Amino acid sequence: MKQASRWIFVCCAVSFFSDAIFAQDHRWQQAVSYKMEVEMDVETNRYQGKQVIAYTNNSPDTLYKAFFHLYYNAFQPNSMMDMRSRTIADPDRRVGGRISQLQPDEIGYLQVRKLTMNGLEVPYEEVETILEANLSDPILPHSTVLFETEFEGQVPLQVRRAGRDNEEGIRYSMSQWYPKLANYDYQGWHANPYVGREFYGIWGDFDVKITIDKSYILGGTGYLQNPNEIGHGYEDEGAEVKTPESNTLTWHFHAPRVHDFMWAADPNYTHDRIEMDNGITVHHLYVKNSKTESNWEKLKEYTPKAIKYLSENFGTYPYRQFSVIQGGDGGMEYPMSTLITGHRTLGSLVGVMVHELAHSWFHGVLATNESLYPWMDEGFTVFASNLTMAHIFSEEPSGFPQRGAYVSYERLVKSGLEEPLATHADHFHTNAAYGAAAYSKGALFLSQLGYIIGEENRDKGMLRYWDTWQFRHPNANNITRIMEKTSGIELDWFKEYWVYTTKTIDYAVKAVEEQDDKTKITLERIGLMPMPIDLVITYKDGSQETVYMPLHMMRGSKPEEEGMPKRVKTQRWPWTHPTAEIILERPKADISSLEIDPSLRLADINRDNNLMDLETVEEQSNN
Repeated sequence: MKQASRWIFVCCAVSFFSDAIFAQDHRWQQAVSYKMEVEMDVETNRYQGKQVIAYTNNSPDTLYKAFFHLYYNAFQPNSMMDMRSRTIADPDRRVGGRISQLQPDEIGYLQVRKLTMNGLEVPYEEVETILEANLSDPILPHSTVLFETEFEGQVPLQVRRAGRDNEEGIRYSMSQWYPKLANYDYQGWHANPYVGREFYGIWGDFDVKITIDKSYILGGTGYLQNPNEIGHGYEDEGAEVKTPESNTLTWHFHAPRVHDFMWAADPNYTHDRIEMDNGITVHHLYVKNSKTESNWEKLKEYTPKAIKYLSENFGTYPYRQFSVIQGGDGGMEYPMSTLITGHRTLGSLVGVMVHELAHSWFHGVLATNESLYPWMDEGFTVFASNLTMAHIFSEEPSGFPQRGAYVSYERLVKSGLEEPLATHADHFHTNAAYGAAAYSKGALFLSQLGYIIGEENRDKGMLRYWDTWQFRHPNANNITRIMEKTSGIELDWFKEYWVYTTKTIDYAVKAVEEQDDKTKITLERIGLMPMPIDLVITYKDGSQETVYMPLHMMRGSKPEEEGMPKRVKTQRWPWTHPTAEIILERPKADISSLEIDPSLRLADINRDNNLMDLETVEEQSNN
């Protein structure tokens, strides 16, 4: 009977994953369904677990190996994470040398005690954070196999993202806690060792039962299946909750179409539940005290507002719940949920919540390979969260929401530490270079697109990106092609410069000369990255006009933009030419000033040479 139920599970998994979303044209997606049962011992901080995993090979390849992530093995002295943290020039302050100092009862470990495929034992080797399985029977294309594991883990003292007893006293932040199948895609296996950066996973169904001391309150990924047995604010309205006679309680969660499963637990959590008009339930779990009570109560206003704004502008949130949970070591995103530290000012609390929530779009559902394209997750999340914060704190946002990203990027350029965005997340030479590149330069990818193709086209493109690439792991080519199709402008040059090089933008107004009752304006490209130019001329009578200079290789022009002065001239600029001359049909005496990109959207690293004030120049020459 037990074996029969397992194969029913497999058949259901095959049926679910035959959905076209996992088999669109050449970008097939592997599929997985997890059934897990885990028992947590809160006295020893150890847990025992079992998995039944239906794995569907939707690729055209025969697989002779399989790989599992064992993330908790990173939290041991002399691990790759430990050594990387102790040898990098600017270690994460949360890690530093802490892993090297963990005692045997403080380390993390995750060990597989048994692994079978279709009932037959599979030989394997655990190489720190990766289990390498050699399959005697290969997994054929378009077939499904059944993996079963028995595993044991110890929750590490909170160091990075996951762990127990964090600095705010939260007992368990259970992320990256189970043996997780590595992803196999069109680029092959992605069995990267865990050194502290990004994650990449397979979408699937998770059915998870967690047995733990009955005093603990849980939250995280998925929908609770037995709320009336659990209580703690999860129960149906008016339902009677029966207290279990045993000392433990089993929480049963189901999470469809997600690529990871996180849970957190503490006996002192307060659980607040907010029902949105669109049917989404928002859960807040935190330990109520003088440092949290006021701001977490106010947070209940902002989380639904943020979900609504992000859904309207970046694509409809596809799940029925989102959980904001106090825990972790800062802020970290997971499907349907986030862990954030809770002892924050209101602005900081809302800001971290919004950032981690925005990851639900770019990490959770679009889910680029964060290791290869961290900027497409972190950077796009920064861009979206900046707009969201501006919106929810003001009905009419003013200022420049992305300004912080520009400042951070300019600082990176001047530091001399910049590396190309295409650098693998784990292999940046410094944390500073990684952070500024992935978060700030990644956000500017979208800001620059707004400048190049027009913000209306960029915003339409973001919704088209969501509709086209959700649940498909898009890459840099895919977002670029979406923007090309939306705008009619060629953008391969922009992607190649911005992503694969560290060449910078620097344009200048070089000279303005009188020429036969007309004005000759000379612009100069000083930086090595070409860009289109918006040149705004201000006349002494206060009127303004725009000269627009798209690049030849754009093969098109952006539309005139609302809020910009009337466009009076369009002149293409070949990228091979370091200077360009513009003949203006008005005398120089009429002109007050000329400025390249007064909108400040162009990521020009030296804006001092963007403005020429002719009246000031004239005064200086007279003196």
